Amino acid sequence: MSSIDMSAPAPFVGLAPFLRMSINGEDLRPIAQEQLPRAEACPEDANLWMNLATLMLCLGHHELGLGIQAHALTRQRTFHLAAAHQPARLRALLLMAPGDLATNMPLDCLLEDCDIDLLMYYVSEEGDPLATALPEHNLVMVAMSESDENRPLLTALEPLLADWPKPVINRPQGVANTDRERASQLLQGVEGLLIPPTFPTSRTELQRVISGEKTLADICHDIDFPVIVRPLGSHGGHGLERVADTDELADYLTRLSGEDFFVSAFIDYSDGDGLFRKYRVVLVDGEPFASHMGISSHWMIHYLNAGMYEDAAKRAEEGAWMERFDAFALRHRHALNAIAERSGLDYLCIDCAETRDGELLVFEIGHAMAVHAMDSIELFPHKQVHMAKVKSALRSYLLRRAEGGAQAQKTGGVEV
Repeated sequence: MSSIDMSAPAPFVGLAPFLRMSINGEDLRPIAQEQLPRAEACPEDANLWMNLATLMLCLGHHELGLGIQAHALTRQRTFHLAAAHQPARLRALLLMAPGDLATNMPLDCLLEDCDIDLLMYYVSEEGDPLATALPEHNLVMVAMSESDENRPLLTALEPLLADWPKPVINRPQGVANTDRERASQLLQGVEGLLIPPTFPTSRTELQRVISGEKTLADICHDIDFPVIVRPLGSHGGHGLERVADTDELADYLTRLSGEDFFVSAFIDYSDGDGLFRKYRVVLVDGEPFASHMGISSHWMIHYLNAGMYEDAAKRAEEGAWMERFDAFALRHRHALNAIAERSGLDYLCIDCAETRDGELLVFEIGHAMAVHAMDSIELFPHKQVHMAKVKSALRSYLLRRAEGGAQAQKTGGVEV
């Protein structure tokens, strides 16, 4: 069974323990089967219900998980994840949005075994997003990701956080910059950085391309096949496909619903051996760190299905890249600095690759990507030291900002 103690009164456990079990191949279903009747018997136990919601979302029960989460949020809006090492050095207030596992940054997965209390506050979706009383805190971190659903919340938070008395990490206007279309616009014209422009279009316009009434270049500013097409608002690669010609475009539209899509040019970033390599880089206050490297024969790489767990040679290559990361960061210093500056975010993740011409090819930027040290030490011994660097850098940055904010309050100065 599980090492997670979900006995009454239920402590809030966050995502980290469930994610670790999932990565290690443990079956989460027996826990769910045990906890469902217990939750039904304890409808007022918000921590229990929120834990169960996270568990259901990990199991892929999307609608059920969101329903359970909604019930938990009718009971309370703040969920306290106590620091592993007490007394805590600071209390970080994370502004979260209701939603699935991709909706908010999984900070507890990175700051495990730490001395920072995490106060996960779920903002209100109607009226004042901070209407419910806020707990005492040393700094605020906007944890919700950019999405169609979260965009109104981010907009509403901007004026509320503009003169917040405590330091604010990842301000909402910076989070808004991670939208794919906006990011592609912000990062154009940077030497050594390539991010294909993303063009919004409609099913009707794409149908006109299929019929021959228009060309792809007519509706997407001179780009041509092959292209990447995805539905508006999709995340995690859902509906994202490479389309080579009008026949494939017609087939794509028959299989996917929705009326609005994004189109961008496909860049073949495969290396001489025919394999694709995608990197996840973390920026903490502009300083780059290695998170992971996925290697696959397919252009769309997800770490969990790239064969990294099954292939020792791939893991060895990832380890070598992480050991030589300083050279990678130096090679792309100008591009990484531009991303940090133009995004306006204190903490940011970048999914990227290197083109055959040596440019940094950016796929996506965002602060809600998974960064953790939960993989098996036996399979991934190289990850521990590098994840410790990310954790240490972020912890130090948060402490520095919190202490700077406290000092500014004492002196009446402005915290920067």
